[in-house]
Amino acid sequence: MKKMALTLLALAATTLAHARDDVVVLPLADVVQMGLDLGKLDGSVKFYLSGAATPRVSAQLGDDVSNKKTNGVGKDDAAACKWAALSALMAFEASAKQKDANAVVDLHSFYKRNPKKDPVNFECHAGNVVIGVALKGTYARVAK
Repeated sequence: MKKMALTLLALAATTLAHARDDVVVLPLADVVQMGLDLGKLDGSVKFYLSGAATPRVSAQLGDDVSNKKTNGVGKDDAAACKWAALSALMAFEASAKQKDANAVVDLHSFYKRNPKKDPVNFECHAGNVVIGVALKGTYARVAK
């Protein structure tokens, strides 16, 4: 019995030592288009990554973070990352509507509270089981 417990403990330690945390970088525009095509986003809220050209902001309506995860078992990392990012954008869109915002500006990756700003891409982290995306942005009203 003791030998079995030690074997299980060693196996668990080995598995944890080899845990995966791959960084996947993808264009946000692909996720927005996927959301529009699938009817998950309605286009009433625009998303502007940090550093990207943004229309004039007439009002800032608060910051927010959306941290979404999905099961990555047996899934392609890029596809799962896009799905997690779409979930985050859907949450931003719903909150933006409640705040009477028509955009989320200064949107950037915020995984483990570490800001990564890129005018085109977002960052996703793919593990052995879970794939996650964390985005931070500011709700705003922008010129149309």
